[in-house]
Amino acid sequence: MSSTTGPGLRGSAAAAISAAWGVTLGGTFGCLLPYLLGDWRLHQPLPYWAVARVAGGILMAAGLVPIGSSFAAFVRARGTPVPVAAPPRLVVRGFYRYVRNPIYVGFLIILAGQALLFGSRGLVEYTALAWCIGAAAVRFYEEPTLTHKFGPEYEAYRAAVRAWIPRLRPWSPGMSVPQHPAAMR
Repeated sequence: MSSTTGPGLRGSAAAAISAAWGVTLGGTFGCLLPYLLGDWRLHQPLPYWAVARVAGGILMAAGLVPIGSSFAAFVRARGTPVPVAAPPRLVVRGFYRYVRNPIYVGFLIILAGQALLFGSRGLVEYTALAWCIGAAAVRFYEEPTLTHKFGPEYEAYRAAVRAWIPRLRPWSPGMSVPQHPAAMR
């Protein structure tokens, strides 16, 4: 969500860059790496695991929704999720009204779905590691960058919208901040 100054990218350029970024990163870390780690084999850790496989497939599809929606929100804001081609304004629409990191959350949902689909303990561990890396990237790069770029606007958003657990009701700029903003991190 960090940005460069200026008017932003044209819609077609932003869409192309976003699609390439999503396919490259999503394909590498969501498909290729789990495959290379040997975790894309069907296991049956418990009887009747077919029900878990169906749930895994549903989770994988569901995880794509906040990712696609978030990419579209970046394109509408004349930017991309790529830090060097980010929108010129803070994106707080769509799934960003519910959770600060919908792309990461969607990706983790996809990985959890894969763990169920394949019945793989290794994918559970990979999902946990992916969350740790994502949380570190958010905490030590994205949040300071956004605070520096957008100042009070980002701080108000950060105080009102949790990083990882979605709100039940959508947030809008100008809404009151919860009484315990530290709990929102």
